[in-house]
Amino acid sequence: MAGHSKWANIRHRKERQDKKKGKIWSKCSKAIMVAARAGGGDPETNLTLRYAIDEAKYANMPKDTIKRAIEKGSGEAGGAEFQTIVYEGYGPGGTALIIDALTDNNTRTVGEVRSIFKKAGGSLGNAGTVAFMFVTKGQIFIDANKYDEDQVMEAALEAGAEDVQAPEGDDDDKGAWVIETEPTEFQGVKDAIEAAGIEIVEAEITRIPENTVEVTGDDVRKVMNLIDTLEDNDDVQKVYSNADFDSEELAKLG
Repeated sequence: MAGHSKWANIRHRKERQDKKKGKIWSKCSKAIMVAARAGGGDPETNLTLRYAIDEAKYANMPKDTIKRAIEKGSGEAGGAEFQTIVYEGYGPGGTALIIDALTDNNTRTVGEVRSIFKKAGGSLGNAGTVAFMFVTKGQIFIDANKYDEDQVMEAALEAGAEDVQAPEGDDDDKGAWVIETEPTEFQGVKDAIEAAGIEIVEAEITRIPENTVEVTGDDVRKVMNLIDTLEDNDDVQKVYSNADFDSEELAKLG
């Protein structure tokens, strides 16, 4: 679609996250501690912990910080009980959003999330409001400036990947290969790609919209502000949306 690029959207999200590294590391630590507390501190036997550690590594979180989070989670007793809560709602321009949260007080968190939506001109819905618009998949990103089609295709397809999407960059930045997997195949595909000597930029099990909504004009700023404010909330771990932002409007935001 004219003016829209999946890679531009992904790159802008990563640039925004890099500016909030301290906040991202705090969320990664929380996810690691909760996973370690629930299933033990060994990532070989605790897959949820392994995912949390990997995401922390992709966020460039120091190894010592990761280790401390594991130790704290494994040894914590009598601390706050966190639960995973999923919120759903609509943002400006008819965009759909899903929010994953880890909270020790759902009443507090749902009130804060509802207030954020309201101030942004959106609305928080009930469970199932927008979830049907998304599918859960594993996604693996590989730098297209470092690896060509033959390298990526051979490693990904032999490992059992479901789909490999071509990069959407330009001459200055070729972008990234996007490999999709079923959630159950994610770890195996990821391990096989790394075993083939290919460096992974980022990998996660995520929610992917089955259809996207084009966001243009002032709605780009409004939706981005909504996502930013949600991500700044201490209880919010991840925000997913079906927004497809106009690349030129994204560039104006800086």
